[in-house]
Amino acid sequence: MRDSIDRHVDRWSREVDWLDPVNQAIIARLSILARHNSTTRGDALRVGGLRQWQFTVLLVLRRGGPPYEASPSQLADALGLTRGALSARLGRLEQAGLIARANDLTDRRRVHVRLTSTGHDAFEQHARHEEHGEGELLSALTPPERETLADLLRKLVLSVESRP
Repeated sequence: MRDSIDRHVDRWSREVDWLDPVNQAIIARLSILARHNSTTRGDALRVGGLRQWQFTVLLVLRRGGPPYEASPSQLADALGLTRGALSARLGRLEQAGLIARANDLTDRRRVHVRLTSTGHDAFEQHARHEEHGEGELLSALTPPERETLADLLRKLVLSVESRP
């Protein structure tokens, strides 16, 4: 079977003789899959009424495990944000009922940001929509093929992550 990338690579290989057709095919297919995944995630956000930044904050809180809370400093570090940028986001999330902020019982200077049940439900709804879209995409592969692909992609990611 041939896909649009095969035709693309065939055309470019005739024009640019130094082009590695296998490299081009891999990178072009990864680009198509990344665009597809981005569209699927965008659709999931629209269904749940979330913005990407909102989901990302909820994800960091959810990933931390019960009781699904963190300090603003921990959140800012995990999200790569300044404290000011995070504070503005937390205010909007709190107004939407997705998170709650509370002072520490033993040290009133400390604040805890906690995922509310509404925030937990919003996270779950979005994550389930994403999982469905990803599962649909990967359904073209058998379970052993998925494992092989995951292993090969891990090798590429480790290569990129090990560079200075």
